[in-house]
Amino acid sequence: MNAAPPGVCWGPVNVGPTAVPNAKRLAFLLVFVVPALMPLAAWLGVLTARPDLMAWFPLFFLFVLLPLADYALGHDPVNVPAGRERELSQSLWFRGLTLACLPVHLAVLAWSAHWFVHAGFGAGGTAGWLLSQGLVGGILAINTAHELIHKDGRLEPFVGGLLLASVGYHGFKIEHLRGHHVHVSTPEDASSARFGQSLWHFLPRALWRNTLNAWRLEARRLRGLGLPALHWRNEMIGWTLVWLVFAALCLAWLGPVGLAFFLLQGLFAAGSLEIINYIEHYGLERQRGADGRYERTTHLHSWNSDYALSNLLLFQLQRHSDHHAFPKRRYAILRHHPDSPQLPGGYAAMFVLALVPPLWHRVVDPRVPR
Repeated sequence: MNAAPPGVCWGPVNVGPTAVPNAKRLAFLLVFVVPALMPLAAWLGVLTARPDLMAWFPLFFLFVLLPLADYALGHDPVNVPAGRERELSQSLWFRGLTLACLPVHLAVLAWSAHWFVHAGFGAGGTAGWLLSQGLVGGILAINTAHELIHKDGRLEPFVGGLLLASVGYHGFKIEHLRGHHVHVSTPEDASSARFGQSLWHFLPRALWRNTLNAWRLEARRLRGLGLPALHWRNEMIGWTLVWLVFAALCLAWLGPVGLAFFLLQGLFAAGSLEIINYIEHYGLERQRGADGRYERTTHLHSWNSDYALSNLLLFQLQRHSDHHAFPKRRYAILRHHPDSPQLPGGYAAMFVLALVPPLWHRVVDPRVPR
């Protein structure tokens, strides 16, 4: 495949190698534009006296304005110089940004729940607000947790677990590391869509199978330690209790409507994650050798996208090919590989495309055999 076309680059073009990290250091603050969409939508609803319509504003921003801005600003194919990777990987700034997402997410989630209960939305506004909060949670909670759970130590995986429990998809912490990364791009992985499979066939199966697999993987781990599955060291039990505490707090504070909000925003957040999984691995397969083993996972087994703006909003999740080749690599130093399978747009544009299977297959299917 050809390298990405030129566009917006953060690279050391005529300005020296320090330009890359220094430019992006502040640009990654754009991550916090996403949670700001919820209070902005509420303000626009009050300003225009059309709260039901403005409840959909975050979705309009993410799926209309963001793709347009992505195409306008262009690509970022430049990688951090190899000599600076270790320094940036250990930077407290990049680590702190991901950790800061926990208090920001919990604050916005609590505010959003309160607004939802008291805003007096009609049916359209209710649907728009729940979907919007689900997408915001999918980006700020699950995407950030995805970065954190891969890291060593206790703090970052723990914060990642709290973020996942806040949207009720805490099984991701286990299944993603011990299931998805082991079986990616094989029939054994529920998060790797087969060639020709539609999103609507893939999505419910991914949600169900990945949740069940998280319990199975944890039970298998405990059996290896000589312990029963129903044991206090079962991580799934622990995170489920945390999720129940969140749910109980919403019920006690905001009543049944608040509880319904908490449960549904989590479902939509988890659904948005699996839609991204569909996009990231659709149709790609690791070959099985004569010994029955699959080939090693490389940067050729995930779809890549180097659109500058959406990568900043997503902690460079779209450099997904490099993430699967080197799962512990911190987001700030993930590499763009021009020979990886390349998506024709950022995740926001591809998300919309995936919702309409005939369009998805028309655009993406011809690219898979290449």
